[in-house]
Amino acid sequence: MLIYKIFRGPEYADFAAKGETTGAPIDVTDGYIHFSTADQVAGTAAKHFAGQEGLMLLALEADTLAPLKWEVSRGGAKFPHLYRPLKAADVLWAKPLPLVSGQHDFTDLL
Repeated sequence: MLIYKIFRGPEYADFAAKGETTGAPIDVTDGYIHFSTADQVAGTAAKHFAGQEGLMLLALEADTLAPLKWEVSRGGAKFPHLYRPLKAADVLWAKPLPLVSGQHDFTDLL
């Protein structure tokens, strides 16, 4: 199962340069890296990244990430959380997440 991470441009650039990251500031504060499923990622973008340009969407295979925990979060749904640094080798692909008419467009990405 693919899961997704959204990074702001500078966060992604830092990750790409270093080859690993402890995540965005909210991830560091919470002590784990937040991910979303395909059904959750548009809601995550709308809630936490509304109107922001220059985002990157990363796809990862949930079955290869450990220790990945599924924990209740927004709306009572279980979200995947990674309790270790994210490594470049974990990422299947990273693509720009376009902003079209004020909304993030996931067409052809999921």
